[in-house]
Amino acid sequence: MNRKSLYTVLIICCIVGFWLFENFYTPAPYSNPKIIGEENMAIPEAYLPGSTTGEVVMHNHFMLSYSEPHEQAEWVAYTLKKSHLTYEDRRRPYFLEDPKVRTKSADWRNYRGSGYDRGHLCPAGDRRFSEYAYNETFYTSNISPQDRDFNAGIWNRLEQKVRQWCKQYGDLVVITGGVLEEGLEEIGDEDVDVPKAFYKIIVRHEETTPKVLAFLMPAQESEKPLEDFLVPIDVLEEQTGIDFFENQPEDWQSKLERGVSKTGWKF
Repeated sequence: MNRKSLYTVLIICCIVGFWLFENFYTPAPYSNPKIIGEENMAIPEAYLPGSTTGEVVMHNHFMLSYSEPHEQAEWVAYTLKKSHLTYEDRRRPYFLEDPKVRTKSADWRNYRGSGYDRGHLCPAGDRRFSEYAYNETFYTSNISPQDRDFNAGIWNRLEQKVRQWCKQYGDLVVITGGVLEEGLEEIGDEDVDVPKAFYKIIVRHEETTPKVLAFLMPAQESEKPLEDFLVPIDVLEEQTGIDFFENQPEDWQSKLERGVSKTGWKF
């Protein structure tokens, strides 16, 4: 075999190897290093949302309710503490199927060429305090298709505002997800649904009555102020079918879910 033919064969082998890697290689799931002192970040049971699917998954640093028909979480919930807000430079890991989801979550390749970002629900930026916590956010159960300008724009501004509030006020509970419904656009071989809107609920525990904010945003970039997207929790429950505070007494729900109050929150 002459040199030119050898180079051709090597190039073909490289192309085939790269294609096989891209299409079939799946790294092992992220394992818990069981670091001493690294606490479980499950949210308090009092603030745990209901699940319309019955598929509730608990990771060390967030929880979720997975919707197999939509191939994504209907909600992701986590606690955000001041101690979590570090600026550690973490290396982005692979997006992996979630081994704790009974049917496994959608493969990241469904997003390739779709024009949509793999949008985090629990932001990686909220979990920089440890490598394992950061890596967990790259399970595909924690992502949803998002318009790039929306993901990098107003949705990112809301995530940054939540971090500011955590620095100002202390521990927060965050519940977030896309509004999953019938008839949505779908991408990939597994028909991952593309939400038309996303929501985020922030709970700030107080000694008397908690302070709660709920946002509902169309999945497109906007220059409007964040306050313009505040809605009553009742509105979110009607659109999503989720009972977000099912473990709270009826009078608590009536008081905090029917209206919008910005009192005590600095925008």
